[in-house]
Amino acid sequence: MPPPVRPGDVIRVVAPSGPFDPRLVWRGLGWLSERYRIRYDRSIFSHHGYHAGDDARRRDELEAALSEPDVAAVWCARGGVGANRFAHTIDFSPLRRSPRWLVGFSDITALHIEAAAVSVMSLHAPHVTALGRGDAVTREQVVARLEAPAEEVALHGLSIVTPGRASGRLVGGNLALIHACATAGRLRWPDGAILFIEDIGERPYRIDRMLTTLLVGGHLDAIAGLALGEFTACAPGPDGVTVEAVVAELFADRSIPIVAGVPSGHGLDNLPLVLGASSTLRASAEEGTLAWGRTDGTTA
Repeated sequence: MPPPVRPGDVIRVVAPSGPFDPRLVWRGLGWLSERYRIRYDRSIFSHHGYHAGDDARRRDELEAALSEPDVAAVWCARGGVGANRFAHTIDFSPLRRSPRWLVGFSDITALHIEAAAVSVMSLHAPHVTALGRGDAVTREQVVARLEAPAEEVALHGLSIVTPGRASGRLVGGNLALIHACATAGRLRWPDGAILFIEDIGERPYRIDRMLTTLLVGGHLDAIAGLALGEFTACAPGPDGVTVEAVVAELFADRSIPIVAGVPSGHGLDNLPLVLGASSTLRASAEEGTLAWGRTDGTTA
């Protein structure tokens, strides 16, 4: 676990994926600068098609941020697309030697997976653009997780897809990126993990196809539990089949607990999740619960 971020610490803002609305980033940077010291290069505002600059610019910026002295967190400006063009070429060992929080979601899932491969926890959380929208709850939640990452968090009232109980490291992120990383041979998680997934703009039949391919490829054989987050704009088609129904059918013979409704992903709610944290998933007759962290302040 990287050290907790403290007021006055250095936050390095990078843009490893898509371009963004500059107004939102300026607002996000302004708010962050009230609590932390912010570093960024003006090149984050670059445009290169659907990327925030060419591959070399984005790659070099991220690689430097992972080893730059005195940086407490590397915060991504936005997701979009593009991180998996070069994530596999970056040496993540400096992150292991000098851990700092990698913050983002969506396309940043590719980077969370690389951080997990070197056994460093990271934060699945809103980008700087989201902070620029001025949502006080979002801002408070992400600061709380960065500054007290070892504190216990428990999400109650989750929907139950399959009952049971499991414990393991919390891993995951955007399903489309997880699928892409598996195709690239980059999906490396600890056995017995609790997998969190979310997505946007994917019909249930496409969720079916991605999960089926992951299952056939053996990529989900070792997970101990599954937690479904926000599936924004993933409504059923004329057939009426929901994402939850797809998951229940595909995992019917897996005997692992599954819950739905984790308020994290591309929806209005994007609760920060500490990826890599020790977690417990309970799906009882009463309710589903996902909890992680420790109340004693330890970080093992």
